[in-house]
Amino acid sequence: MINCSCLVQEGQSPDLKKTEIQAAIQEFTVRSFGLEARIVWTPVAAGNGFTAGKPSTSSVVSITSNEKLSPARRQSLLQEFVALWTTETGSTIDEIVAVITDPAET
Repeated sequence: MINCSCLVQEGQSPDLKKTEIQAAIQEFTVRSFGLEARIVWTPVAAGNGFTAGKPSTSSVVSITSNEKLSPARRQSLLQEFVALWTTETGSTIDEIVAVITDPAET
């Protein structure tokens, strides 16, 4: 499983299209890492997230890879994921913070 944590603002489009976004994330992780994603959705209650002093419309997505990634591969995957997210949610590139981390060293 690929861990994927999604923090979304309550009432934003990810809430409305969660099924479509989940399917798109699953396709992304299977294609990119060969494994399905375990997606955890964490809503940020209205009035609890702000950007530049205004209610935030941003989402934060963190994905943990199953392998150490080269900088070039990480950049390519992030570009692909951000394009997926903005297409599925209708949000802008300025409304998504995406991170793909290497697995924890044990």
